[in-house]
Amino acid sequence: MELNFKSFGSGPALIILHGLFGSLDNWQGLAKQYAEHFSVFIVDQRNHGKSPHTDTPYTYAQLADDLKEFMEQQGMYTANLIGHSMGGKTVMQFAVEHEYMVEKLVVADMGVAANDFRHKVILDALVAFPFDQIKERKAADEWLGARIPDFGVRQFLLKNLDRNPAGGFEWKFNLEVLHRDYRNILEGIGSPHPVDVPTMFIRGGRSDYVLDEDFPGIGKVFSNVEFDTVEGAGHWLHAEAPEVFFEKTIRFLLG
Repeated sequence: MELNFKSFGSGPALIILHGLFGSLDNWQGLAKQYAEHFSVFIVDQRNHGKSPHTDTPYTYAQLADDLKEFMEQQGMYTANLIGHSMGGKTVMQFAVEHEYMVEKLVVADMGVAANDFRHKVILDALVAFPFDQIKERKAADEWLGARIPDFGVRQFLLKNLDRNPAGGFEWKFNLEVLHRDYRNILEGIGSPHPVDVPTMFIRGGRSDYVLDEDFPGIGKVFSNVEFDTVEGAGHWLHAEAPEVFFEKTIRFLLG
């Protein structure tokens, strides 16, 4: 698997993975800031962005294998990892399976527990999107707006709307597989033994993905853990408050 990526800077390796329906483009601004201290690699996960689309079952075990293969291709023995949302579960699964390859781990707005079916409205809209009728981005925004009122979520999704060489638009992500295997994406992360990698779980203060009552369960899987909150930010905390997110995470990574 040859994953699409971009790299910046020099120094110890830092790999950043986006969340569901995202791409490496979501992290370019922050990547350039981290690049003052690290060799930063932002990566499109399988079935997202410009990475290959495959029909195999979409699981965190598979995504962790992709990450290991990527590191081996780049000649990395160890790396620092940041993962947001679905990407957070990928880096957690990787740390469970390959603890010796992880220097430090940052998980952005995601816990270890299984998630509820919170993307149903989004998935229904994406599946029903009338590609044969939509010819302009403004029309796409209007159509999605009637189904997804949240402006930020809608703009995030529209970044994945790509021009089809044959005319019209297409999604950059592999919607068929992501929709088919959505229940796999909701699964939690467990471990037969505590993972001792220095780990930061950082959440958005307005998000409900990681609650105070989730801390003990996280601590059972990641024994060397600290928690932090970006007050006033939601699930996309790195996009809503990039300066605060950077300050908190760089302090942890360099500490």
